[in-house]
Formats: sequence, structure tokens, C-alpha cells
Amino acid sequence: MIFITVKFEVRPEDAERWPEITRAFTEATRAEPGCLWFDWSRSIDNPNEYVLVEAFRDDAGAAHVESDHFKAAQRELPAHLAATPRIVNVTIPQDDWSVLGEMAVKPSA
Repeated sequence: MIFITVKFEVRPEDAERWPEITRAFTEATRAEPGCLWFDWSRSIDNPNEYVLVEAFRDDAGAAHVESDHFKAAQRELPAHLAATPRIVNVTIPQDDWSVLGEMAVKPSA
């Protein structure tokens, strides 16, 4: 799968509204056939920073960046950003989350 993490530094005046601002893009991306997940989180240290964790089947990445909703996001989202987003993009040989064995939850008795 293609695993992507992106940090978005949002303008302070738009930080509270970021989930609403990105709603159409998020919903359209989640509906793509090759999207495994597309999840936003907000930094607990910087209220203006949002982190996007997304994953696509290997064959779906190109279709995502060529989609109409991605192109619309390219046009619309930069107006709400304080800096160019930073990204980590890797292809890994799995198709779901692995279990963190070091913190395994044991069934209660």
C-alpha cells in the first residue's frame, strides 16, 4: 500500500474550521475505491497543525491525485494554509495496520 502522512500548518483564523473546510475533499477521497483510510488529527501541541494519515492500494495513488476533488483541493486549500504542507510518502508491503505487540491489551478475566 501507499502510506502517506501530511502535516498541515493552518492559518490561525481557519484552524477551528479546518474540518469543515476539508469536508468535501475528505468525503470524496474516502469514497475512492482504492482508499484504505483518510484520517485527520489535530496536534495537541500546536492547535494550528493538522495531521492527515492516509493509505491507498498501490494501484490507486495515481487515480487519487488525478481526481477532480484532489484538483479542487489543490486550488482551494492553500488559501487556508500558513505554510506548504510537509509529507512522508512510502510504499509498504501490507494492506492494514499492524498490531503494536509491545502494548498488547490482554482480555480481562
